[in-house]
Amino acid sequence: MGPTSDDLLTTTQAAALLHCSRQHVADLCDSGTLPFARIGTHRRVRRADVERLLRPPLRRETEKSLWLHRAVAGKLVADPDRALALARRNLSHRRAVHTDGSADDWFDAWDRLLDEGVDAVVDMITARTDEAADFRQNTPFAGLLTERERLKVLASFDATHPRRARSA
Repeated sequence: MGPTSDDLLTTTQAAALLHCSRQHVADLCDSGTLPFARIGTHRRVRRADVERLLRPPLRRETEKSLWLHRAVAGKLVADPDRALALARRNLSHRRAVHTDGSADDWFDAWDRLLDEGVDAVVDMITARTDEAADFRQNTPFAGLLTERERLKVLASFDATHPRRARSA
């Protein structure tokens, strides 16, 4: 199914979303940065392509963590009681180990998120926001994926996200 008229924006509408000039949007189209279609003599761009420009790509390590947490999300929805119990045990253990109070804010944030339920946790750990990346960095889901599952996800990530050659 092709894009609907709601999916397509004029260059003026795209410029408003990107906070730039209409000419800059036209330049993005002409350079190939922003895919477009011609309708008569007018350019139309997909809203999703404009939104992609608004959301910069994640750093490789952040993207890798997102992939791992998508696998965690799958196990979380398949067996929520087990996954949440593991997360609570891990948080309890970390609180006992880190008694200096330096991580209390993260422990509290995770406790609140776990209390909100499976949907809230899945939404957070699979989001592409800075806040979600911070939550993933401090995840209490260690041990939910088996080592074999973890390695399989990492291999899949590496296969679909090849490292860029560094310029000298």
